[in-house]
Amino acid sequence: MTARIDHGVSSGTFSLDGQTFEVDNNIWVVGDDTACVVIDAPHRVDDVLAVVDGRAVTAIVCTHAHDDHVRIAPELGRRLGAPVLLHPDDLPVWRLTHSDVDPDGELVDGQELSVAGTKLRVLHTPGHSPGAVCLYAPALAVVFTGDTLFQGGPGATGRSFSDHGTILASIRSRLLTLPPETVVHTGHGESTTIGAEAASL
Repeated sequence: MTARIDHGVSSGTFSLDGQTFEVDNNIWVVGDDTACVVIDAPHRVDDVLAVVDGRAVTAIVCTHAHDDHVRIAPELGRRLGAPVLLHPDDLPVWRLTHSDVDPDGELVDGQELSVAGTKLRVLHTPGHSPGAVCLYAPALAVVFTGDTLFQGGPGATGRSFSDHGTILASIRSRLLTLPPETVVHTGHGESTTIGAEAASL
């Protein structure tokens, strides 16, 4: 059985550098009827559990450690008995939200996570944050970009731990090299494709 992608939305706040904003975050879950991987852990545990729908969760993968993507990660990991995974370069960002608990494991560039016979390849794409990653599933022709690439361009880089030149280099070297028909599922807002975004980048 080929893995499928399930989607939900969770609403809350994003806070950094003394400012707070209302945001809607996408919840992406990849798997089959029995097991799945959760991508990001935003605002409310129940919102994620609704998308998981009783399946076993093999990992909670954090695309980066801004609070709106990891706020409930430790609690969600405990509830689901699943490891929380984060690229180590984002630990300083993680500790802004969770100073008393670390992620359960690390993500490294090129690592492959398997679920429902499908591989999710970790692409380290720093810029929005130092340890930002995307997850590429060639068999599904999709990449989950967190806040690295959106419909309309790159993620924001005007705050602490971010760099505009770095995010552009990451997108051009790691994402625009993917097939143009690859669907881009983002951390916020509508999905797009690599081909649609390549023209402006």
